[in-house]
Amino acid sequence: MDKPSTQTPRAEELSIRTPARTQPGKQTPAKRLSGPTALAALAGVAAAAVVLSVAELIGAFFTARATPVIALGSTFIDFTPPWMKDFAIATFGTNDKLALFVGMAVTILLLACVLGIVAYRKWALGVLGVLLMGAVIVGSVVTRASVKPLDAIPTLIGTAAGLIVLRFLITRLWRMRQWPDMEAGLAAKDPERPATSRRAFFAATGVTAAASAIAATGGRLLSAARSNVAQARDSLQLPAPAKPAAAVPAGVQSKTPGVTPWLTPNNDFYRIDTALSVPEINVQDWELRVHGLVDREVRLNFQDLLDAQLIESHVSLTCVSNPVAGNLAGNAKWLGMPIRDVLKMAGIKDGADMVLSTSIDGFSASTPLEVLQDDRDAMLAIGMNGQALPLEHGYPVRMVVPGLYGFVSATKWVVDLEVTRFADSKAYWTQRGWSERGPIKTMARVEVPKSFAKVPAGRVAIGGTAWAQTRGITKVEVQIDGGPWTEAVLSTELSVVTWRQWSFDWEATPGPHYIKARATDGTGEVQTEKRADPVPDGASGWQSLMVTVE
Repeated sequence: MDKPSTQTPRAEELSIRTPARTQPGKQTPAKRLSGPTALAALAGVAAAAVVLSVAELIGAFFTARATPVIALGSTFIDFTPPWMKDFAIATFGTNDKLALFVGMAVTILLLACVLGIVAYRKWALGVLGVLLMGAVIVGSVVTRASVKPLDAIPTLIGTAAGLIVLRFLITRLWRMRQWPDMEAGLAAKDPERPATSRRAFFAATGVTAAASAIAATGGRLLSAARSNVAQARDSLQLPAPAKPAAAVPAGVQSKTPGVTPWLTPNNDFYRIDTALSVPEINVQDWELRVHGLVDREVRLNFQDLLDAQLIESHVSLTCVSNPVAGNLAGNAKWLGMPIRDVLKMAGIKDGADMVLSTSIDGFSASTPLEVLQDDRDAMLAIGMNGQALPLEHGYPVRMVVPGLYGFVSATKWVVDLEVTRFADSKAYWTQRGWSERGPIKTMARVEVPKSFAKVPAGRVAIGGTAWAQTRGITKVEVQIDGGPWTEAVLSTELSVVTWRQWSFDWEATPGPHYIKARATDGTGEVQTEKRADPVPDGASGWQSLMVTVE
């Protein structure tokens, strides 16, 4: 006969519940992966996804800049110091906005994790944190240009929905903590208590994530369906210019294979601006206001531009953030109304020396008054390379001013021209440490061969592009291994406001070699060797690259 057990049922039950011991300071993999803190962080992420997706969905009925991500990103750009902007553009180029979105996503993810953990440990503090974040987002939304107070509604509703989801998920975690036996599934079922488990929590989180993805996607699709700007742009018929562009002569393209096309296709034209969400403006709603130190205020609609005496011109544009040998430059054929004609309509008062142009997204540029009145054909452009302006390049109207970096001249989606003084008004980037005036510096760029390329011995074709808008390029010289400067062959020049390409044949011998290039502008001034960063008025210096001849 077996000896009866002396262990009581209570002790047996406890022995079943007791987890296996681990070494001090260590946790089992299950606890590391799915402990209460990790699950609380996951709850915070799910709630944040709800905030953003619900706001995205409802924001389809409001201004695009009213969505939280766009508003926060735009606010971040507004407060970005010059050195950080320069670093982002130098590092990521035209992918700077993608890098910003990735950085924002990581930041939001981390903050959501922290808020989830805080809400799990102290609900009141979690709520306070969520409300504080909501207030920051609302503040970012309502301070955007052309945004109304009602545009804060998507963020407010999204924040409320996020709080509800966070409360729901955190409550489930509290129940798991209160009844660990049910969490483990080892106790007798109690019909009076809800069965709460990690599996149920993950299921709820998964449903929340799926619903958020559907809401965000639906919001984007709804926004696209409600907007007919892209279709209107595609169907826009541009009028013939009163003054057509000069015919492009033969020989403008460098003879060196691989050099960038002389005329930059619209899809390849660089884009650097402060707009995270490309403004979508109906031509019927667009209006330009001209005011300030003028005899009379002028308001122009898009039809006024179509009916004007339009001019057409090839003009090369360059970004002030373009580093030595950078690719933030392009050449296109532009169609538009001369800005000097617009200023004549308004009449300029004595003492004015600057025009502050403002975009619909709040960006502003300070352009010297005289360059808008001279014969360089600064224009309110409506066409680019024979088509209506692409949306990302300023549709329906942007400024094109030859000879100046874009940060003081090339305002996209322009809606306001204020005639004023440099002493009285500061533009967007001037307020952030950049110069008031931005004449483009003389620059030569080696495009073929690439730096660190390996080339065969013998005749090697070197080629590239040079620019000094409004002054023109009269000479490009190449130096090999610190030897004498030798003139390159210049391609045909169309005008002094477009870039000029060049080519050079080099008898290469085996080994490593260093190539430099410099340009001379139409005034006889040689490109400076002195290196300068883009801040505050553009980069300078000679490009130097190393190649290996085999």
